[in-house]
Amino acid sequence: MLTPLSPSGAAVPHSRRDFVRAAALAVGGLIIARPALAMAQPPERTMVVYKDPNCGCCEEWVAHVRKAGFTVTVRDTADMATVKASLGVPDALGSCHTARIGSYTIEGHVPADLIVKLVAEKPVGRGLAVPGMPVGSPGMEQGARKDRYDVLLFDKAGKTRVYASR
Repeated sequence: MLTPLSPSGAAVPHSRRDFVRAAALAVGGLIIARPALAMAQPPERTMVVYKDPNCGCCEEWVAHVRKAGFTVTVRDTADMATVKASLGVPDALGSCHTARIGSYTIEGHVPADLIVKLVAEKPVGRGLAVPGMPVGSPGMEQGARKDRYDVLLFDKAGKTRVYASR
């Protein structure tokens, strides 16, 4: 007996039992494939940036991460000290803006490629920081001058290690 075909070329079940069997197989296939699909998803690309409404270099850094493919929500606030404290940024690591992506905090002029690396690798830590405002870091470009700086991974206790040097 020939199996009828739908306009798309898929087999049409003969009975309700055939339909239920086909549906169960389809759902089972999705359940089995789900871990692989989840692994294929790109790393987190949505962040919230807290900044002073009058800060020009913060706007430049936001443009940098947007250009790298991040979706950014900007929250202007004059009380950055409270934001930093609530996100666990140690005073010694402070800069002019603070971002949140997934469970990580990004403090200051961290390059976008290192944020991508962070969310892909998921190291143990609270986040990344570029203390101060180094010339030549994203958002702090001033011609050809580029000061050397470290991007630090910091933990809940405020301990740091060099994540990358630029």
